[in-house]
Amino acid sequence: MSDSEYALQARLEAKPEKADEVAEFLESALPAAEAEEQTTTWFALRLDETAFGIFDTFPDEAGRQAHLDGEIAAELMERADELFVEDPQIDEVEVLAAKHS
Repeated sequence: MSDSEYALQARLEAKPEKADEVAEFLESALPAAEAEEQTTTWFALRLDETAFGIFDTFPDEAGRQAHLDGEIAAELMERADELFVEDPQIDEVEVLAAKHS
């Protein structure tokens, strides 16, 4: 078992006038992700002008659940109506193979 077998993939569609604010929010969330001991990797992505994503990995289900119960997810859901066209789509996914340098 790897230290990143359990993962979350989130897709966020920003309101056009809030896209820059979403980008700033995601950039500002990095210290919170770094503080999560069970978060192995955390990526905030800009897919196009208004589409964003978050991909993160964990060593086990407890780590994934701790992240879902954590600060980033709480603020994301708290601000969903303000920032997004629809609620963020968050999927639990399984990492089949990974390379870490």
